Amino acid sequence: MALVLNEEQRLLRDTARDFLASTAPVSALRKLRDERDPLGYDPGLWQQMAELGWASIFLPEDYGGLDFGFAGTGIVMEECGRTLAASPLFTSAVVGASAVLLGGDDRQKAELLPAIAGGELTLALALEESHHHRPTHIDCRVTAEGEGFVLDGSKTFVLDGHSADQLLVVARSHGGATDSDGLSLLLVERTAAGVSCQRTIMADSRNAARLSFDRVRVDAGGLIGGLGDGWAILEPVLDRGRVAIAAEMMGCALEAFERTVAYLKERRQFGALIGSFQALQHRAAQMQADFELCRSVLLQALTAVDETPEQLPILASLAKAKLNELVKRVTNEAVQMHGGIGVTDELEIGFFLKRARVAMQIFGDTGYHKDRYATLCGY
Repeated sequence: MALVLNEEQRLLRDTARDFLASTAPVSALRKLRDERDPLGYDPGLWQQMAELGWASIFLPEDYGGLDFGFAGTGIVMEECGRTLAASPLFTSAVVGASAVLLGGDDRQKAELLPAIAGGELTLALALEESHHHRPTHIDCRVTAEGEGFVLDGSKTFVLDGHSADQLLVVARSHGGATDSDGLSLLLVERTAAGVSCQRTIMADSRNAARLSFDRVRVDAGGLIGGLGDGWAILEPVLDRGRVAIAAEMMGCALEAFERTVAYLKERRQFGALIGSFQALQHRAAQMQADFELCRSVLLQALTAVDETPEQLPILASLAKAKLNELVKRVTNEAVQMHGGIGVTDELEIGFFLKRARVAMQIFGDTGYHKDRYATLCGY
């Protein structure tokens, strides 16, 4: 398992970096925030991303994909983290596409995956029902009725839930309130009768939503996998999402770190550059060492998606836990080393801190993944 990028992957990284730097800098996110954009992202930018193949990197060629491998998705996610680019890439092209690819039947794959790959269809995973990531704690109910199903319940922290064309809802058909057995995945039109959506704008200026379902009818073709057998699909989908968001956090941390080091080299205090102060040098050196460790962990997890999927659960939790810690430490230090201006809206460094805090909660915080990692190791 190579822990370095090959030539094609480096070309993808450089292309993505140049594109995002010119078309989706941090100032673009600031503009979306200040204008309270109703969509929360630039649809023109999203179409350009799709035309570049970013919405189809790991999808098979039979469904309009590039079949480039999941590591390629991680590379693009990392570059998006550098500029905090807002788009449906994570929710639709990573999480949504993975659910259809891993659990959909031939008809669902043929209809949905090419549309996702072309940027014509966006999906959002409706999973969480509390303030904590507890993927098997599901009270939302699905019952068979006639030739289809009826959905009742509510969801919170649904990323891009207000703008997605379709919702991938996790609901329970049987089993206890915390059992993995009995969970199902259903595709629901966001505008279907009985679906209520309340948009919430997070601290990082990104979108999420609270959703409620009041006797929402879903036809039989909307069921992904078997009724009550959704956990076998959902767990690897969540692990793919965890690795992808870890890659974004790596980019976020790297950009914050590099901006901070540049600031240390130009800011003068007490008649000297603050980068000459040994205490700050030690803290920067420790962060650099942390980056090297996390880089290896992340590349191993990204590679495992395609090469050793049996190792993905433990590597996904390891990557998410380590990148949670890294992005928290680096963004904290970035704000502190910038001094008072670091906490003002005038400087972009605060955007990285806010994005880090939200990303740390997506699909499990540090405590959740340390516990899961220990459990998977047999402790």
